Amino acid sequence: MTTLDPVRQRGGVLRHRDFRLLAAGGAISMIGNGITPVALAFAVIDLGGSAAELGLVVASFATAEVAATLLGGVLGDRVSRKLMMEGTSAASALVQVALAVALIGGFASIPALVVAGVVTGILGALNRPSSQAMTRFTVPADEVAHAVPARALANQLGMTVGYALGGILVSVVGSGWSIMIDAATFAVAAVCFALMRVAHIRPDGPRESMLADLGDGAREVLRHTWLWLLILQALLYHLFYGGAQGVLGPIVVGEGMNRSAWGIAMATMMAGFVVGGLICLRWRPRRSLYAGTALLAMTALFPIAMAVADTPTLVWVGAFLHGVGLSIFSVFWDLAIQQQIPEDKLSRVYSFDLVGSFIARPVGIALTGPVAEAVGFGTWLLVVAAVIGGSSLLALFSRDVRHLQRLP
Repeated sequence: MTTLDPVRQRGGVLRHRDFRLLAAGGAISMIGNGITPVALAFAVIDLGGSAAELGLVVASFATAEVAATLLGGVLGDRVSRKLMMEGTSAASALVQVALAVALIGGFASIPALVVAGVVTGILGALNRPSSQAMTRFTVPADEVAHAVPARALANQLGMTVGYALGGILVSVVGSGWSIMIDAATFAVAAVCFALMRVAHIRPDGPRESMLADLGDGAREVLRHTWLWLLILQALLYHLFYGGAQGVLGPIVVGEGMNRSAWGIAMATMMAGFVVGGLICLRWRPRRSLYAGTALLAMTALFPIAMAVADTPTLVWVGAFLHGVGLSIFSVFWDLAIQQQIPEDKLSRVYSFDLVGSFIARPVGIALTGPVAEAVGFGTWLLVVAAVIGGSSLLALFSRDVRHLQRLP
């Protein structure tokens, strides 16, 4: 008698109730996360805010998120991850309701948006390490390799829908009601997480200080060469690429070609994410981290296309391939962490991954404009491509990256 591959069994990983709730809650909140950046940008503009004030609102969210992520990792390994997820989602819903009411009522202000951004960033940082660590506790161990790409695909679809809805909702119902819809997605996500039946196994023995817990997490990261090496690669990626997309893309493509071309480029990149997720549902190489890291070098094609293309078509192709490569790497990276890191350190390792990846992004965004103006936009885009593509290929020389195998 033969057994069925779990992904071929009726319903696949979706037959597990807890995984359905986890994936649904995450995807629904991602819809709101796609809507809110658009709504907040136009809320600042409607209040008469300048570009600098818009940057302040965006930076407040990003800075608070990075600052609180390590705390989120420690708490995720100390208390119930399920409680962290449902509590922060419910609190985020309340914050967004308050902000939406202020905008709808006409008594919002730029400082209020900054405060809301800080609080939302902190809540998101407290949520994310627990959320990422939860996947392997909602399915049997032999189905984690199927659950990780399925959840990633659900999140990408949710974010894509959110981006698509954001501009439409703001133009039809305004920024305030758009943010109210985001609040509703957080509330639905909190209900989904509350309905899960996942136990949290706490470590035995006396509990150490939070600082000691953080040190244990750092030592766990440093114990795995593939882990700290690729976190360093991610730091370089976000340091250089963040400004290429956020600053140079709208200028080089949006103004140099036309604004709709840049909007389509972002849409095709999201489509690439979805396609990459679909590929990972079926493709399960034994050395998955090695394969994902090799494909991560495809991210260089987008800045190269922006630097050399005369027409939007090449830019769209580069954006799509960027999305495919990054999506496949992200899934295989997540799977490696899920399979290789002990349960009691999982949230802390995810928090170090998030902080290491994103801590340099605000610096890169701030420096991109002056540096690119000094050396030329096209030249700097090629430098960005060389760094993000070259660092991915260099990581392949690590024996740990090459030989790490996906568990059966």
